[in-house]
Amino acid sequence: MQSLIYLLPVAAYFYGSVPFGLLTAKAFKGVDIRDEGSGNIGATNAARVLGWKFFPAVFVLDFSKGFVPTLAAVMLTTGGAYEPSLLAVVTALAAVLGHVFPIYIGFKGGKAVATGSGVFLVLAPWCVAICVAVWGVMFAVWRYVSLASISAAGALIVSAWLLPKDPVGEGLFLSIFATAGGLMVIALHHGNIGRLLRGEEHKIGEQKDDS
Repeated sequence: MQSLIYLLPVAAYFYGSVPFGLLTAKAFKGVDIRDEGSGNIGATNAARVLGWKFFPAVFVLDFSKGFVPTLAAVMLTTGGAYEPSLLAVVTALAAVLGHVFPIYIGFKGGKAVATGSGVFLVLAPWCVAICVAVWGVMFAVWRYVSLASISAAGALIVSAWLLPKDPVGEGLFLSIFATAGGLMVIALHHGNIGRLLRGEEHKIGEQKDDS
């Protein structure tokens, strides 16, 4: 029975692959979210297509794809102690990869902001607090969801290396994972970065806003 915990990364990938934004859009509006707005399956584009009242639900569902399996891995591999283990980090990675490369819809998914937030709320809550603050400030000043998300990803990388981690042995691996995750989120926003540099990115409230 104990060996079943090593299937957690597999379960995390398949759960992470569930396209909640796509399913919500089909259920409530009968449209394929990939053909609407920015074409992204995440919460912001779902809100663009369905209305902003749907944003919290889709965000929480995508958030749960990272939070639930990662928390389960932490609790099951540390005897209930609230600290990251190597298997928990691998499980977290699998959840994020599921969201970004979902098996159910041709391996083309979202940008991992919500799912990554769920992962790191378990593994490094102190980093998440900093990222949320950075996201909030950047969004309040500039009104670009994409710029706020990119800035938060950068904050994750920096804070994961600078803030103390416990236990020390797992801390290095966690910092490496946070760096890889942050860089992946930034890379997935490459289209947004190009539009920002050209002055073509749309602010919140405009139809083509893309997070």
